[in-house]
Amino acid sequence: MKTKLLTFKVVVNHLSFTKAAEQLFISQPAISKTIRNLEEAYKTTLFLRKRNSIELTSEGKAFLIYTNKILGIYTEMENTFLHKSEHFPGLVSFGVSSTLANYIMPKVIAKFRVQFPKTKFKITTGNSDEIEGLILNQELNFGIIEGKNTNRKLQFNKFTKDEIVLVTNAKNQTFKKGAINLKVLQEIPFISREMGSGTKEIVFQYLNNHNIKKLNTVVTLNSTEAIKNYLFNSDNYAFISIHAISEDLINNKLKIIDVKDLAIERWFYFVSRTGYQSDLMTKFEKYTLNNYNF
Repeated sequence: MKTKLLTFKVVVNHLSFTKAAEQLFISQPAISKTIRNLEEAYKTTLFLRKRNSIELTSEGKAFLIYTNKILGIYTEMENTFLHKSEHFPGLVSFGVSSTLANYIMPKVIAKFRVQFPKTKFKITTGNSDEIEGLILNQELNFGIIEGKNTNRKLQFNKFTKDEIVLVTNAKNQTFKKGAINLKVLQEIPFISREMGSGTKEIVFQYLNNHNIKKLNTVVTLNSTEAIKNYLFNSDNYAFISIHAISEDLINNKLKIIDVKDLAIERWFYFVSRTGYQSDLMTKFEKYTLNNYNF
């Protein structure tokens, strides 16, 4: 049951059977079968299937609430019985890039402190370049960042896969059907992140590979939350991590606009100086991998 519920949650996060299959490294038919089995077992319809997309039904939204509660109980059980012999120091200090700091790591750390309430955290937040710089200057020993893994002075271990999607206000009716093409993408008004942002860097890397050198950027902001709040009040567009907008998709505040021939994916990485070894870092990486439910 845990595997089925995790599969359901990943489908909800992406609102795509295909993208969920890619993240879970299983086939799309296997994803579809799992969701169908859940719907048959609970005699309900979890998703509305449209030609180019899916969306949660009202029953699906209620099912998600129970799913989160049940997965939380599974995590507590595993922490209590499988990890009870692990010990951590009184203070864990590391760096986290913005998307992870806002949308992923708070949940992991909250679970961690249920099991290890005496451990405190000192977390430095910045964009990916800033966290890498602090690690290289030995101001931090390790971190979790988004984006590239090309600096030879640093070692990278994969954490989880991410997708960056084009989003706009859910009430924006400019593109009612289907996907837009790359030409249209260059014309619509964009809200962008600041230089040094891992999200911005990976987006422009993908766009450059498609011979797109420039977007129609009308506003530049320094956080995803600022961009989302802007989009709530406009019909502009932005590229944002799927992890940052899951709740907004469910609550019909934002929607995804598909772009033909463009799929922007990346990994989040554990990062430290090349050759750096630490029992604390290894244990914390393991804990994070075991306790993050996508």
